[in-house]
Amino acid sequence: MQTRRKIYRILRNKYILSLVLFSLWLFFFDQNNLVNRFQEMRRINQLEADKGYFRERISADSARLNELKTDRENLEKFAREQYLMKRENEEIFIIEFDD
Repeated sequence: MQTRRKIYRILRNKYILSLVLFSLWLFFFDQNNLVNRFQEMRRINQLEADKGYFRERISADSARLNELKTDRENLEKFAREQYLMKRENEEIFIIEFDD
């Protein structure tokens, strides 16, 4: 009984009640509530990871592009493999394996 009275007395205090209501409003109902904050933080972390991945891809592609620009044989090999280009009087046979 004593604990109930203490709790009731604390909740009747207008300052504590307003603090509780204000906290609830901030945590759940406000535009910048905690749920949205955590979702945005998770999204930022994912974008940072993607940023690292794309930086690695850019550096690898830049190295590959530089290699293709400097060596004519690599350029021809790339064109044949990626775009199925061929020389005159030459036939290409594509063999696909199903696993």
